Amino acid sequence: MSSYCEAAIGHPFHQPYHDTEYGFPQRDDAVLFERLLLEINQAGLSWLTVLKKRPAFAQAYAQFDLDRVAAFGETDRQRLLADPGIIRNRLKVDAAIHNAGVLIDLRQSHGSFAAWLDAHHPLDKSQWVKLFKRHFRFTGGEIVGEFLMSLGYLPGAHHPGCPTYERILALDPPWSKYQ
Repeated sequence: MSSYCEAAIGHPFHQPYHDTEYGFPQRDDAVLFERLLLEINQAGLSWLTVLKKRPAFAQAYAQFDLDRVAAFGETDRQRLLADPGIIRNRLKVDAAIHNAGVLIDLRQSHGSFAAWLDAHHPLDKSQWVKLFKRHFRFTGGEIVGEFLMSLGYLPGAHHPGCPTYERILALDPPWSKYQ
């Protein structure tokens, strides 16, 4: 099994995420935005830190409502940078606000973030990274790779011996169409 599949067993934060979210296809823009925001905030930190702060992120970022976050101004930036419940990094805060605006544009042009992802699938990781860098802020290779793997666009979230793997495969994730 992959190391995350093994490490998640019995862990109060990792196992619920591993068993019910990681690698599962998603379509809802708020869920996709949350996952992108969390992956960006994980950069340089542990995933456990981000999972523990997840409720605070939801509160700080208006339950991941794209329209509200895209409209955040300087007062909101300062509030976020002063919030001890989240990661207080100006580049990450600015990226979240910018990326919400990008997602609104993608929603207008494609109907949803998921539809935009579908329109570009399949790409390999390096092509995805180039695409994300053209549109989003703070989206390097690891962030983009984990984001897409966590949503079923790239394989590798679970080892075939992991019980969750079969549950995800039954949902027909995007990566499985090209294997």
